[in-house]
Amino acid sequence: MARKAASTNVYRQLGTYERLRRRLLDAPDDGRLDKQLSYWVLPSDRRLPIAFLDRDLRSLLGKSFDQLLKTPGVGQKKIEGFFELLRRAAAAQSPDEPFGLEEVTPAELASESPGFDPTKVSESLWSTWCDTVRQQGFTSHTLGRLAPTLQTLPTVIWHTPLGEYAERSLAQIRRLRTHGEKRVHAILEVFATVHEAVSTSARSESLDIDLVPRFLPPVTRWLNLTLVADKPPTLAEVRRQLVQTLIDQLEVDLGEQVALLARERLGLEGATVSVKQQAEHLGVTRARVYQLFEDCGKVMEVRWPEGRWLLMPLEAKCQSATPATRRLLASARDLFYPQLDGQVVVEYWAEEA
Repeated sequence: MARKAASTNVYRQLGTYERLRRRLLDAPDDGRLDKQLSYWVLPSDRRLPIAFLDRDLRSLLGKSFDQLLKTPGVGQKKIEGFFELLRRAAAAQSPDEPFGLEEVTPAELASESPGFDPTKVSESLWSTWCDTVRQQGFTSHTLGRLAPTLQTLPTVIWHTPLGEYAERSLAQIRRLRTHGEKRVHAILEVFATVHEAVSTSARSESLDIDLVPRFLPPVTRWLNLTLVADKPPTLAEVRRQLVQTLIDQLEVDLGEQVALLARERLGLEGATVSVKQQAEHLGVTRARVYQLFEDCGKVMEVRWPEGRWLLMPLEAKCQSATPATRRLLASARDLFYPQLDGQVVVEYWAEEA
């Protein structure tokens, strides 16, 4: 009885395969048959015929059902997964229209949306995001530069250029060492954010598009205006236009606690608080507080690396500013852009700790 049921199931699958095969082969040749089977995969799919994923539809459909079924690692259950991928390929309006796009709404693509689900990002949708990165010339931009927040992006890939992933399929990325779902999720968020920003921007033949962290344009505009002004900036201007803006970004990337430590250390919350006092308040060692301050510099090195050099002419401009303004600017520079070995900053702060 079991043998008869199995035979009936194979016969049914044979009929399903032939119908899907004819539907795809009889359709106009629009390029979909040259796509790899993995193009139609969603990460949430299960029981996939792994042996078929790297092969294009044309070569697969050139095989008989019996040949496919005898492929090592492919049984009747995985053949059903194969059929589902063929159905998606046949149902697509165009091979260039990203499959899975309807699965992820614009609201879900936003990093701040808790509904963002990386398991709904298909190879097709990922391919579209990668095309956007390449076409706009963003391959040299780093993940950390464009990430919605650095809190979810592993430190080891902050400086990794988008081009490192734009030439890989999702399946290839997931096979990379140390690239678990958490890391892949963070990478997907960056690419989704880039694609969303570009696709919703107005196009112009005379203007080009570049992407920078949102906090930068106001800061750079203020710097440009300040450097050509007749007088140096006031303490209030440096605090509001520069220092507070950078600390707000630290809160996005490192959290509220680190941002508060930075405000206290720079005296934005009143009197300057020493590292020793901060360590005692948090119940940690001074070395740990120094480590958190070093993280502030690491954030700015990926978010605004050119800031290290842009602040130099501002300091020169402030030579005639008030002593309080010069002290704040020097302390901010040491916090956001410490010397490369970090030794001078630690010693400077240790004197007051």
